[in-house]
Amino acid sequence: MGLTLDQGQLDLFQTYYEELADWNRRLNLTSITGFDDVQVKHFLDSLTVTLAGQPLKDVRVIDIGAGAGFPGLPLKIVFPDMKLVLLESRGKKAAFLEYIVEKLILADVEVIASRAEQVARLSQYRESFDIVLSRAVAPLPELVELALPFARTGGFFIAQKKGDIDAEVEEAAGAIKLLGGRLREVKTVDLKVLAGGRHLVIIEKVSPTPQAYPRRPGMPRKRPIT
Repeated sequence: MGLTLDQGQLDLFQTYYEELADWNRRLNLTSITGFDDVQVKHFLDSLTVTLAGQPLKDVRVIDIGAGAGFPGLPLKIVFPDMKLVLLESRGKKAAFLEYIVEKLILADVEVIASRAEQVARLSQYRESFDIVLSRAVAPLPELVELALPFARTGGFFIAQKKGDIDAEVEEAAGAIKLLGGRLREVKTVDLKVLAGGRHLVIIEKVSPTPQAYPRRPGMPRKRPIT
């Protein structure tokens, strides 16, 4: 992918792995815990966001449904100038995120323990991010309602998806248009070590999101825009 990591970055990834494995004994952060699997299925998979072609240096990024920090934290390790917000509604996972950010001594990282539907209505976050990220969070029609309100006009929402997603992308077309987006590309991630048909759904924000969206918590999931 054209990325070169120095020893300091490799050390950060090693510490990240060790802390993830340790916390996972007490808290179900991830079902993937083996050393090699974490390197490939979490760390490397997170870094495939770079294949979307959007600059990740000196930009403001939000990771929605960050979970144990993927893809946001691996990208932050590689691109330390990034200003990153990790949004995670589950308190225990948010606690891990706060811990690991402090442990890795990462600057310009904010952890928010709340729901996207609520945070997207706050003026300091709404339509203020260059790049919005999400990985394995929700079906695309629901996800675009949670994500696009955060992107500034001219910014991008990049969703990491897996498997056959043609029908999902088609179902999301109405939501993308309504919420101010335009589908730029569905890019296949072609790396031999990553099986399962991984894709980057790249959506450009071309106009402001109507103030009615996102709807109240739970509504994007119960009644997705189709």
